[in-house]
Amino acid sequence: MGTVFSFDMRMAADGDGDRLRAGLVAAVAGLHRVDELFSTFRRDSQVSLLARGKLTLGDCAPVVSEVLWECEEEERLSDGWFTVRHSGSLDPTGLVKGWAVERAVRMLASSGAEAVCLNGGGDIQLYGGPWRVGIADPLVRGGLVAVVEADRTLGIATSGPAERGCHIIDPHTGVPPTEGLASMTVVCPGLTQADARATAAYAMGRPAREWLEGLPDTEGFAVTQDGSTWQTSGFARHTVGLRA
Repeated sequence: MGTVFSFDMRMAADGDGDRLRAGLVAAVAGLHRVDELFSTFRRDSQVSLLARGKLTLGDCAPVVSEVLWECEEEERLSDGWFTVRHSGSLDPTGLVKGWAVERAVRMLASSGAEAVCLNGGGDIQLYGGPWRVGIADPLVRGGLVAVVEADRTLGIATSGPAERGCHIIDPHTGVPPTEGLASMTVVCPGLTQADARATAAYAMGRPAREWLEGLPDTEGFAVTQDGSTWQTSGFARHTVGLRA
């Protein structure tokens, strides 16, 4: 997927190490398989073939329908701020990485992991705990704006231009957002939703606060270009050491 994945796992004292290692091998293979199916940079991926009319949805692996259904649901919830259609092309990458990471963590949990932190290019799915995850300051290299603390299943996704430049497009205008957010972090129980909602919220800009407030089990934290921050009403319960 053009990024780095890192695994941090804890096993119970009486756990089966061989079983967990086998689960890790399967989880990594699953991530590679997702890339083969969904990469928009591979002309032979099923998503690329589907977009060009070379395959029908019925010809694709069942997970393709699953991911596209999740995309449609997030598009509906965001009133189109999240979309898989960009200039006529099919691109589910705003959700599929989070979906793949969440799926891999479930595989590791079923293989005996007592706690897992799987980081896929800065988007993180937690299972068990306790864990502390720093949210990078998009305006100060090496700095943090908040620390999320969790001892249960939680997905944490951040969108913004700090690492990769502005790669998110306002789907209503076809150009980068004009609201000027430096970063948008969303936490949900699952990274599938957190990933898609962080993308949509970054595209929305300041109006995203009210939108996020209306979603169940969803909280957000934003840094603006001038360094100020805002957060949804329930975000603080996930954090320690918020920046003043």
